Amino acid sequence: NYGTIFDPPVPFEPSEMVLGFIREHARVLVVGAGGLGCELLKDLALSGFGKLDVIDMDTIDVSNLNRQFLFRKKDVGRPKATVAAEFVSRRVKGVEVEAHYCPIQDKDEAWYRQFQVIVMGLDSIEARRWLNAMACSLVEFDTDSNGERRPDLTTVIPLVDGGTEGFSGHVRVIYPCISGCFECTLDLFPPQQAVPLCTIAETPRNAAHCILYAHLIEAPKHFDDEKPDKDDPQYQAWVFQRAQVRAKEFDIEGVTLMHTQGVIKNIIPAIASTNAIVAAACSNEVFKIVTNCAAYMDNNLMYIGGQGVYAPTFKYERNCQCIVCGAGVSLSISAKATLTHLMAIMADDGRLRLKKPSIRAQSGALADETLYMRGPLESHYVDNLERAVGSLVSDGAELIVTDPGVPSPCIRVILAFTDDDAAM
Repeated sequence: NYGTIFDPPVPFEPSEMVLGFIREHARVLVVGAGGLGCELLKDLALSGFGKLDVIDMDTIDVSNLNRQFLFRKKDVGRPKATVAAEFVSRRVKGVEVEAHYCPIQDKDEAWYRQFQVIVMGLDSIEARRWLNAMACSLVEFDTDSNGERRPDLTTVIPLVDGGTEGFSGHVRVIYPCISGCFECTLDLFPPQQAVPLCTIAETPRNAAHCILYAHLIEAPKHFDDEKPDKDDPQYQAWVFQRAQVRAKEFDIEGVTLMHTQGVIKNIIPAIASTNAIVAAACSNEVFKIVTNCAAYMDNNLMYIGGQGVYAPTFKYERNCQCIVCGAGVSLSISAKATLTHLMAIMADDGRLRLKKPSIRAQSGALADETLYMRGPLESHYVDNLERAVGSLVSDGAELIVTDPGVPSPCIRVILAFTDDDAAM
């Protein structure tokens, strides 16, 4: 009962039925069993939720033990989801936790439909995009008396997204196709900026540059055709030693073994107290959503704990051009640009960030409707890559794009040729 999204809202009536529902019937999925996931499982179990599922594809590393408190040294090498489920089920009486040791992409729509709420404790934008698109694809629509399509609220599965980075974190409540979804605000996440190789090779300015020099430039020469394992302590020690030599040459301080491990494994420092605070806020939102005891957060909280404690809330609005829950994206491009250039724009555009798109013209095709298709038939469309977009489709063409990174059935892209080329 998500009473606060109905109009008028459904009032909350405390009763034993509510307690019985969260203990016996409500199923909550926790995605991720890392630092945030361990806290979420603990909080949800102690809040009264009796049926929990956890999905994670990682195994336990010794470096996890300082903050992921459901794991012990004897568990190193075992699946995180399995160990976390066993621990919580054993420790909290009456709670059943089912583990799923696999990628989130291995589960189908029918599996995700069985949950009342999905809580995300992830460290990846790509995984968040995938789950957000999956949740939006589960929403069914009805047509009202005015002919407008409206989401069937009984098919809406709320998402509660938590994330942490150092002393900062966020909590976000998403009602797919009702409130702003994760994809609606994707352009707020700047693409990760890579350090230019020339800077690493010629003018290093900090310890990370020295570590990357040893990892990216010296290691391939030293190990020849072997591909070193970044998790191997011996390799980490080798990179650390070479980075120290590099740092001494350029009078740079700050190269430590811990920093070396963080750079080559792309590790963001995790603070246990931040995980605890964000997980508690997420669990509180799950409890409010399932029981309808209070209005859910509308719809984002930022936790800033580096200097004091500051936790403002604000609302993310829906984006009418969202590729998942909106009408689609409008792209401006020269009609003389090649299809390869169009794909590059789709990769760089903050609203899309597509990696391997297949493209079909829903309308405006000047020849074959399929412009490019990945897979076994890809060789049939390679010649299109160097053809001008204006020779393939007309101005205002509606493209249907699919991409493995976004599980939406399709992404709608409307092309608008620049004024100088529209008459081509």
